[in-house]
Amino acid sequence: MVWVVLLSLLCYLVLFLCRHSAHRGVFLSITILIYLLMGEMHMVDTVTWHKMRGAQMIVAMKAVSLGFDLDRGELPAVPSPVEFMGYIYFVGTAIFGPWSHFHSYLQAVESRALSLPWLRKVSRSLVLAIVCLLVSTCVAPYLFSYFIPLYGYRQLRKWLRAYESAISFHFSSYFVGFLSEATATLAGAGFTEEKDNLKWDLTVSRPLNVELPRSMVEVVTSWNLPMSSWLNSYVFKNSLQLGTFSAVIVTYAASALLHGLSFHLAAVLLSLGFITYVEHVLRKRLSVIFDACLLSKRCPPGCPHRHNTNLWVRLLNLLFGALAVFHLAYLGSLFDIDTDDTVEEQGYSMSYTMYKWSELSWASHWVTFGCWVFYRLIG
Repeated sequence: MVWVVLLSLLCYLVLFLCRHSAHRGVFLSITILIYLLMGEMHMVDTVTWHKMRGAQMIVAMKAVSLGFDLDRGELPAVPSPVEFMGYIYFVGTAIFGPWSHFHSYLQAVESRALSLPWLRKVSRSLVLAIVCLLVSTCVAPYLFSYFIPLYGYRQLRKWLRAYESAISFHFSSYFVGFLSEATATLAGAGFTEEKDNLKWDLTVSRPLNVELPRSMVEVVTSWNLPMSSWLNSYVFKNSLQLGTFSAVIVTYAASALLHGLSFHLAAVLLSLGFITYVEHVLRKRLSVIFDACLLSKRCPPGCPHRHNTNLWVRLLNLLFGALAVFHLAYLGSLFDIDTDDTVEEQGYSMSYTMYKWSELSWASHWVTFGCWVFYRLIG
């Protein structure tokens, strides 16, 4: 915990020293980058560092967002030390998250009256968290051996096992997401106010959009909505001057760094960057060629495309959805449910990552490369 406190103190020191600068967000980002790299490589042993990675991620995201919000004029002045530390260590989000704006924190500390909708939201989030934990530990590992017995040749069994590992990992993440919804709502955060109508509507993840996706773009945005919003606002948009592809890679690299310098996580996130970019440009090109709703994101009602609900359009979108599930199983194979806990705490090595993906013949990467070649050919 002392390292998390040290990071927060360092962030406020930089914020105070750069209080007259127009680039506070950049200075904070560089400071946090150096601190995290030093922590990963020199200051603390790997197991201890990984145990506090989640809390450090929240501190880093809050500090960076505060710096850029000040640069953009969305906040009138640098918060006092008490306000800053209150925001960083807000009881509802300090451990499990999610990230929230400084304005949301100020609204939460003003407090709202307890109500039945508030209680329903907390209860629903807690029940869903428990359900996701049960699925992750008691259902997903045995999905194709007990619940849906499927048998086949050796390569098919590898893919079924990869899908089980992916589902187990997904639902463990949903567990944390729903638990963070509950803790944030219990602390009085996570509501929207329209006139006199107060809605407790904090949403961290949308599991159905991940397990039954339209596209990989929908997967990465629905996985963790607050973090997706943070990456889009403070990393992607600030990197767009480098070009769209470069901005995508910088965004996923930032996400990998926040999650810790683990080779398998970095490999998954950077692979996601390439997959989502290729899928996005390919579907955008196809939507122009066929004048159809084939984009990665669902078209809004009344879109100008000629073909909206035709059977062939739905089949193509279904095909891309099945391809997304294929990518998820491949990427999720790294989070093997049979791996020893001590290995998981220390982080998977490069050789482990290469071994797991070579077992599946690097299929997802080859398919992505094929999609990119196809996109270039029809350009």
